[in-house]
Amino acid sequence: MRRGLDQITRMDERNRMVPMEKLARIEERFEYVQARMNDAGADVAALGREYAELRPVVARIEEYRQLSSDIEDAEAMLDDPEMRELAEDELPRLRERLPQVEQELRLALLPKDAADDRPAILEIRPGTGGEEAALFAADLLRMYQRFAERMGWRFEIVEMQESELGGLRELVANVKGDGVFAKLKYESGVHRVQRVPATESGGRIHTSAATVAVLPEAQEVDVQIDPSDLRIDTMRASGAGGQHVNTTDSAVRITHVPSGIVVTSSEKSQHRNREIALQVLRTRLYDMERQKADSERSASRKSQVGSGDRSERIRTYNFPQGRMTDHRINLTLYRLNEILQGDLEEVIDALVAEDQAAKLAEMEA
Repeated sequence: MRRGLDQITRMDERNRMVPMEKLARIEERFEYVQARMNDAGADVAALGREYAELRPVVARIEEYRQLSSDIEDAEAMLDDPEMRELAEDELPRLRERLPQVEQELRLALLPKDAADDRPAILEIRPGTGGEEAALFAADLLRMYQRFAERMGWRFEIVEMQESELGGLRELVANVKGDGVFAKLKYESGVHRVQRVPATESGGRIHTSAATVAVLPEAQEVDVQIDPSDLRIDTMRASGAGGQHVNTTDSAVRITHVPSGIVVTSSEKSQHRNREIALQVLRTRLYDMERQKADSERSASRKSQVGSGDRSERIRTYNFPQGRMTDHRINLTLYRLNEILQGDLEEVIDALVAEDQAAKLAEMEA
C-alpha cells in the first residue's frame, strides 16, 4: 500500500502546476483591500469592486491550501503505527479531490474580462440572402429573446426595422441582467442558415446569413464624447419597429462626426430617445477601442475563442437535417428546434469551456 501511495505522490508532484507565489500575492492584496475599505477617504466603490473580484479567488486558494495541508497531515500519519491504517484510508479520498480543486483554482486565476458583468447591446442585421436573410434575422431575434427569458434577463428593443414579410432589416436591443456579456459575447459573428425559404416554390435549399454583434454596454467614464462632435437630428417616426403609432417628431438620430457612427432611437419620448442613442453611441465607441486592443493582443495569442472577428462564420443552422453546428469548436447538435426556442445553454457552456481551456494552455505554456 505504501508503495502505491508513494507513486501517487510522485505523480502529483509532477502534475501540480499551481503558481504558489501568485497565490501569496493575491492573498496579500485581498488583505490590503479588506483593511483599506474601513479607511476614511478611501475610494470605497473601487475597493468594493476589487474585493468582490478577489473574494471568490481567495476562497478557492483557501480550499486548495486546506486540502494540501490535510494531505500532508495524512502523509505524516503514515509513520505512526497507530494512525497508519486511518491515513491509508483517508489519503486516496483526499488525493482524488486534489485535481478538481486545482482545476477550479486555475480557472479562478484566469484573467477576467472586465466587461463580463456588464449589460450588452445586441445588434442583428441580415447578410447575404435577401428577404430570406431578413426572415432568418427575425428568427435569431426570437431565439435571443427566449434565451433572455430563460436566464431571467431584461430584453429591451432600442431600434427595429422590419421587412415587408416580417423579417428584420436591423435590430438593436439592450439586454440587462447577471453576467449578460459573459455569455452573449460568444454570439458575435456570422450566423448561416440552410433551408427552403417560404418564398421558394421549387423546394430548393437556400443558404443565407445574418450578422450578430454583442457589445458590452459602456459607462460614461469609459468614453468621453465631445458635444461638438455630434450632429443630432429629430425626425417623424412610428416607434421602434412600427410597434407604436407616433405622430410627433420624437425619433432621434445622432451622428458622431469623427467616427461616422450613426445611431437612431424611436421611442415616444424625444428626451428618452436622446439618452438611449447616446448610450448606444458610447457603447459602439467603447467597443471600437476594445476591438482594437483585442486585435493587438490576438496577434500573439495561440487561439481565440471569444468575441473575435465578427466577419467570421461561426455557426450554421441546417433545417433539413435539424442540426446546428458551431464551427469554432466543431460542436454539432441535432436539436435545432430547441435551440431556436432559446435553449442555448449547452452551446454557450461548451464555448466557455473551450475558451477557458485555451487560456489555461496559454497561461501554463
